[in-house]
Amino acid sequence: MIEQVKRDTGERMDKTVQALQHEFTTVRTGRASAAILEKVQVDYYGQLTPLLQLASVNAPESQLLVVQPYDPSSIGNIEKAILASDLGLNPSNDGQLIRVPFPPLTEERRVELVKLCRTYAEEARVAIRNIRRDANERHKAAEKDHEISQDDLHRAEAEIQEMTDAHTADIDDLLSNKEAEIMEV
Repeated sequence: MIEQVKRDTGERMDKTVQALQHEFTTVRTGRASAAILEKVQVDYYGQLTPLLQLASVNAPESQLLVVQPYDPSSIGNIEKAILASDLGLNPSNDGQLIRVPFPPLTEERRVELVKLCRTYAEEARVAIRNIRRDANERHKAAEKDHEISQDDLHRAEAEIQEMTDAHTADIDDLLSNKEAEIMEV
């Protein structure tokens, strides 16, 4: 029973760290990345559709993304969706492709992005602590039902705390790497 709870807890904590990594890829840095356009939704024949399902996105240069729509008639809607997103990008359309230049980030914008990343990291830390609490409650319930001894309960809680500390350290490492990437000029 204790091993099952540990395994479930570890998987949930790993997924939380992976979700944070994914969230960080969508935060704009000085370099162009197709992941930044992941959250952009395009009005395609009355349906909101993810941009990456309607077009291929390439980064031929570090400061430029090229969006090639699969359906040329959707190029105007894709351009509008990129403009409407809160990414601060100004796409240009030549009828075939959409070029999205990445202007250098201002110091003010860099600070805003770091704050955003810190918010994401804090949300991940809270999720990790909630997972820890759930695991400890399961152990306490098992001890109350006499499925495990008090010694097993304390040992299990200590192991869960070690997992929590390790995953929190991973989150802190991801955050410091992302902050360094954003602040890099």
